[in-house]
Amino acid sequence: MAEPRPTEGLAGIEVIELPGGRVRCVERLFSSAESERLFSALRDATPWRQQEIRIFGRQRRQPRLTAWHGDAGAQYRYSGIQLDPEPWTADLLTVKERIEAVSGIRFNSVLLNYYRDGRDSMGWHSDDEPELGANPLIGSVSLGAARRFRMRHKADPRRQMAWDLPGGSYFEMGGALQRHWRHCVPKVASKAGVGPRINLTFRRVAATPLP
Repeated sequence: MAEPRPTEGLAGIEVIELPGGRVRCVERLFSSAESERLFSALRDATPWRQQEIRIFGRQRRQPRLTAWHGDAGAQYRYSGIQLDPEPWTADLLTVKERIEAVSGIRFNSVLLNYYRDGRDSMGWHSDDEPELGANPLIGSVSLGAARRFRMRHKADPRRQMAWDLPGGSYFEMGGALQRHWRHCVPKVASKAGVGPRINLTFRRVAATPLP
C-alpha cells in the first residue's frame, strides 16, 4: 500500500495516531456547492436497496439504504450478503479521483449508505472482511447532514473517540485500525430530527469472484 500523499493546501486537516492505526480527517475536501450537488445527484440516481443482513443468527433489514459500485469483479460480502458491483458513475468517479489524490492509493469499489433521517444508523463493526486484506485503508466521504461517527477500542471499550462529520468532509482509517477498533453511526434521539446524509466508503477489495 502506498503512503498517503502530502495534503498541503487542504484546510482543516486532523491526523491522529492511534494504537494499531491512524485516522485522518479533512474537514472540507468538497465545497458546500459541490457537496450539495453530489448529494442531490447520488440521492436521485443511485439504485438504493434495503438489504437483509444476518446479526447473531437472525435476519434483519438494515436501518439504512445501500448501494455497491466498483470495478468488474469487485465483489464484497458482509453479514451474510454478497454485493455485486454496479458500474461507476461520473459523479462517483469524480469523488474517487479527489480522494485518491489524498490517500495515495487506487480504490476499486465504494459502499454507499443513505441515512434518510436520524432513525437510520449503523451498528458497531469493523471493516475486516478477508477480501479487504490485512490492513485496509478505508476512505469515507460524507454528503448532506452531519452525523456523529464513533470509534471504540476492541480490547478496552472505555477508550472511545467521536467526530461530527459534516457534508464535504473526508475521513480516512488506515494501518491496522480495523483489527483493533470498531466504529458506528448511532441513531439520533432528537425531537428536532436530523436531515438526510449519504456516506461513501471507498475500499480496495480483491477483484476476484467469491465462492
